[in-house]
Amino acid sequence: MILRLALFLLLSALPAPAGDPAIVRTITGWRDGASFKRISEYFDGRENPGGGTILRTHPEQRTGYYFLLRVVNPGAPLKVQFQVQLIGQGAPAQRTTVFPAVLGSGSGVFHLGLTGPEWQDPKSQPIAWQLLVIATDDGRVLASEKSYLWEKPGTK
Repeated sequence: MILRLALFLLLSALPAPAGDPAIVRTITGWRDGASFKRISEYFDGRENPGGGTILRTHPEQRTGYYFLLRVVNPGAPLKVQFQVQLIGQGAPAQRTTVFPAVLGSGSGVFHLGLTGPEWQDPKSQPIAWQLLVIATDDGRVLASEKSYLWEKPGTK
């Protein structure tokens, strides 16, 4: 009995295992490159990400279609890949774009931009999309988010 109590106290004193990261919010849409310019850039010439992380298919081109994500990571920092899968208008097949990143502990904002040749039409919208947060070390899907049309209702 005392041994059980001691084991219980020992185990209850250990920190609970941290959960997997989660995508809290996703906003999609076209952004003009000028919308990223902040006052500080006029002084030092460097883009100011405003506390978030900006990842683009063509880093030198800011204009394009973006997925803005707020991700919460309750555990230690992780090396991940953001995988954007989408079906575009007039496209016969799904297209996948990968953005390597580091998820810090806590909450973070990521701007994933399809820029340059990947997205040139400001009026074009994807038909359907899915975002995956994948652990780089073992390929495990840590979090995902998808548009309504990504799959048929009732399927997984």
